Amino acid sequence: MTSILAFFVLICVLVAVHEYGHFWAARKCGVKVLRFSIGFGKVLYKKVDKQGTEWVFSLIPLGGYVKMLNDEPEGQDHERYDNKSVYQRMFIILAGPVANFLFAILAYWAVFVAGVPTVKPVVGTVVPHSIAAVAKLPDDFEIKSVAGRPVQDWEETVLALVGAVGSSRVEVSGNLIDDQRRQDFVLDLSGWKIDGNQENPLTQLGIRPQSGKIEPTIRAVSEGSAAQQAGLKAGDKILSINGQPFDWLFLTQEIKTGQPLDLKVEQAGEPRELVLNPVWNEKEGRYLVGLSPTFQPLAEKYRTELKYDILSAFGKSLEKVGSLIYTIIQFIGNLITGDLSLKNMGGPISMAKGAGSTVEIGLVYYLSYMALISVNLGVMNLFPIVPLDGGRLVLLGVEAVRRKPVSEKIQLVFQQLGMAFVLGLMAFALFNDIIRF
Repeated sequence: MTSILAFFVLICVLVAVHEYGHFWAARKCGVKVLRFSIGFGKVLYKKVDKQGTEWVFSLIPLGGYVKMLNDEPEGQDHERYDNKSVYQRMFIILAGPVANFLFAILAYWAVFVAGVPTVKPVVGTVVPHSIAAVAKLPDDFEIKSVAGRPVQDWEETVLALVGAVGSSRVEVSGNLIDDQRRQDFVLDLSGWKIDGNQENPLTQLGIRPQSGKIEPTIRAVSEGSAAQQAGLKAGDKILSINGQPFDWLFLTQEIKTGQPLDLKVEQAGEPRELVLNPVWNEKEGRYLVGLSPTFQPLAEKYRTELKYDILSAFGKSLEKVGSLIYTIIQFIGNLITGDLSLKNMGGPISMAKGAGSTVEIGLVYYLSYMALISVNLGVMNLFPIVPLDGGRLVLLGVEAVRRKPVSEKIQLVFQQLGMAFVLGLMAFALFNDIIRF
């Protein structure tokens, strides 16, 4: 329920921001706005202002629109959208994505002024024989830059690494957490492919971030669980899983298979061998065993806080939004070239999951996530595809060169093709979500 509510607020705010950009620019250019709508379908709420604009909230809030005076019989000629100059119309169209970028800048500014606790990009362990292992990246190494691009936390690090997909190599610089001497390493990315249905990008590189330590000692066993039925008790120490030394990540991966697990444990000081049979839980939609490990929190030296004064926060916010725009464009380019799998695309379920998880952590994280989605929305709307804003800008650009509008027939063809492409992309992203979750 939290995810649905957080997603609903996120979409309504970002749609309102985007459409208000169009609305404000239209008013500035003297265009009469007939309706400002958040959502589509049945009207749930409507209010008419002094200028005669209907402010509407509709049943399906997955989008919105600003309806301007154009072909309607009422109104005066100088108030019509089509009677404005090409450059005025370009200004009106461009104002929507720009509003999303401005919102993101303000949101990140607020986040950086308030301060956001985060984790330094310190390598915990390197998976043997992986890309990171071949590059000889050491444990406890704090990444300070990727391809010359400064990074401060794992979010920035992952974005920088994903942006390097398609390159044959990327340089990672930094230092050991307790040693300030700079070290440089080169990751060979020639065989790196990111599959959205598989591991996260860091794991695929062989990097496991430094995190709190999960001890092999069992903290608690749920009543009536598979763990209790297997004979496990709180205080037992897991020595190995299917012949492998204790590793919590390995244990969770083995549980996902649903297959019996051969455990070697130390119980009351004595070694024992047990068989743990994961049980399918319909409510959770996954296999569970019902045991909780002992957890040691992440040491303070691995933590940091991104916090700046008012002026510095604004500069950092501009830098953040600019970096995100660049990364998103790189991401799209890599999707087009095939360097990134289309399986990495997410849809509304991914967005709702992200909104729900961030709002539960705290307001600054939710606001940061909202800013990230706002930048995505701004960039995606600039795609040169009708009916997106970018496609309409292309048609206006052609009109500026030809000194006459593109014929309605050609506009209709481009709109139909563009709509089919956009709907197909949305359906594919939703399908990815369903497969992933």
